Amino acid sequence: MAFTTVELCAGGGGQALGLEMAGFHHTAVVEYEPLFCTTLRANRPHWNVLEMDIRHFRAVDYKHVDLLAAGVPCPPFSIAGKQLGSNDERDMFPTALKIVEAVKPRAVMLENVQGFALGKFESYRRNLMTKLQKLGYQTDWKVLQASDFGVPQLRPRFILVALKPKDAEFFRWPTIQPKKVLVGDKLVDLMAEKGWLGAENWSSERAAGIAPTLVGGSKKHGGPDLGPTRAKAQWRELGVDGLGIANEAPGSEFPFDGYPRLTLRMAARIQGFPDDWQFMGGKTAAYRQIGNAFPPLVAKAMGCAIRAALENKNISYPSDGRLIQGGLLGSRLLDQPKKYKTVCLKKAPKH
Repeated sequence: MAFTTVELCAGGGGQALGLEMAGFHHTAVVEYEPLFCTTLRANRPHWNVLEMDIRHFRAVDYKHVDLLAAGVPCPPFSIAGKQLGSNDERDMFPTALKIVEAVKPRAVMLENVQGFALGKFESYRRNLMTKLQKLGYQTDWKVLQASDFGVPQLRPRFILVALKPKDAEFFRWPTIQPKKVLVGDKLVDLMAEKGWLGAENWSSERAAGIAPTLVGGSKKHGGPDLGPTRAKAQWRELGVDGLGIANEAPGSEFPFDGYPRLTLRMAARIQGFPDDWQFMGGKTAAYRQIGNAFPPLVAKAMGCAIRAALENKNISYPSDGRLIQGGLLGSRLLDQPKKYKTVCLKKAPKH
């Protein structure tokens, strides 16, 4: 059975691609930035890509899709920003709620930065979930770590799920993959493709770890490098020069024990994009699409979990054979998400 979805704030396509992998058919993929829309159309000509502000989206034309998914702008809640929340003009949660009310999907998935799980936004989260509950949904949220789903990167993301009661009882959060994917294993072939003799040693001895969060920046801030000073230091520990993005892999003359820079394709792999996904524009614009994306493999895992609920199945898939205990239990507060590092989200008190 094919399930339909409307995707809001699609960016470079990470979430949309992951949901497609999970078996969803996109009836509309909405993105504001023209260059990002060019990327989406180049990779998926059959998608109905709508280049517009979501405030101008004709939601009534897409009533009763199965899933409405949105990665609304994160700066209002980002730890790297001023965290103005509802006082930030870029806060698009109210618009997303209006679209949910008009579309009346069976399921809703809203994704954002881990900063949205901070205690200072508890009232905002409660208000958001109360509004969804008034629209007839049961809600739950969690911070998922990308490295738990096959992505070699520490990228925690806040995810809110809302489902109609008859489907909500079947929802289970996706199963964590027990084996982590490491940077070296993921990139060794790309590092070696131009003849660098140190690629294998780099992979096994220096890059045998999980990467810090890629930071894509914005139109006004950031460029094609691997983020702030702390992130660059973490990349250095993995044998990578984080001061910029290379045009190509290191060649045969590159020092055996040197510190190579990532290429755009390497950064895309770290984010979980397949190698055939192309990003339009120059280096800075392409890297912004990569660095700001929701990892496709995490979106796929969430899509599979939501799909299982819509099919009224008691297990999510893909699965390693274990049942995830519990369904939609209401809101939970993660007081210090910046301390979240690996493997599991700690149980937080219910409110």
